[in-house]
Amino acid sequence: MNKKAYQICTRTIMDTSDPEITFNENGESNYCEDFDKLKNKIWFPNQEGGRKIEEIVSKIKNDGKGKEYDCIIGLSGGIDSSFLAYKASKLGLRILAVHVDGGWNSELAVQNIEQIVKVCKIDLHTHVVDWQEMRDLQIAYLKSAIANQDVPQDHAFFAALYGFAIKNNINWVLHGSNIATEFILPTSWGYHAMDSKSLLSIHKQFGSIKLKSFPIVNFFDYHFYFPFIKKMKVARLLNYMYYDRELAINTLIKEVGFKDYGGKHSESRFTKFFQGYYLPVKFGIDKRRAHLSSMILSGIISREEALVEINKSPYNPDTISEDFDYISKKLEITSNDLKKLLELPNKSYKDYPNNEWLVKVKSRIRKSLKK
Repeated sequence: MNKKAYQICTRTIMDTSDPEITFNENGESNYCEDFDKLKNKIWFPNQEGGRKIEEIVSKIKNDGKGKEYDCIIGLSGGIDSSFLAYKASKLGLRILAVHVDGGWNSELAVQNIEQIVKVCKIDLHTHVVDWQEMRDLQIAYLKSAIANQDVPQDHAFFAALYGFAIKNNINWVLHGSNIATEFILPTSWGYHAMDSKSLLSIHKQFGSIKLKSFPIVNFFDYHFYFPFIKKMKVARLLNYMYYDRELAINTLIKEVGFKDYGGKHSESRFTKFFQGYYLPVKFGIDKRRAHLSSMILSGIISREEALVEINKSPYNPDTISEDFDYISKKLEITSNDLKKLLELPNKSYKDYPNNEWLVKVKSRIRKSLKK
């Protein structure tokens, strides 16, 4: 339980809903100091960014010589990956888009993905996750009562994407994560989705069927085999251009016939429920706070505009019953069963076996090698 007296950052809207947040004498959070310290090293929404994109694209094309594709991109149908796919196609890259269907796609997401690959002339490979295994794992996560309920989708997405890239000898992966809207991601609000030990331990305790085909990447492959042995590289091109989500939506609407979801990550019916209801109601965590604060630091919106937005309900009270019905029917349980799962005492990922200590050791070794 967070025992700190309530405090909100005077520069962003981050507050003590993040139990690890600290404030300086001016009331600014530690995220402001981190951003000011790192922004000139990792974020280039300027001419220098344009030069860096040219260098990276040149490397990608050079590595792609003699191959069918220069790079691979995970296409969820969300704004970030959709805009990245559009921009990458404009840069002349030969892209293979991989969509991992975890069973939670909204109909609009499917339409948007089809529209993007058609207009941008991008080949698409769709990996369909066995629904009974996804369902069993998702229910196991709900029974575990931890904060990050999106792990099954996120792990399957990146495990399948990276595995497909390695299998098809594609060295470069385009990634839609970005500083402008995602610089702030409090570690206290969740846990690394790529920890296979954490995923398997939760499924072992609460699952009921074997995971025979569910995409899983282990610690060694994710941290060593893929990047060091297979030389797989990840390019986050959105960090080398001015990236404004609203401008991106308008561009996609105009150029590829994209249709807006009305919310970040709402292309997935479960993620919309998880971020809009589960996290705020069960854990008091509103991820919009981190996204809006990131946008304040990157100069996209003002603090006043963010405060207006965060004071709106994270979910639509008029449709939440419909969302409960959809999620429960999809999971083949009743709405009452789903409500009971949400009433379980909150747990931490630390309550289940995981590889966190290994990740910390790897990070320390990486830092020492950079010195």
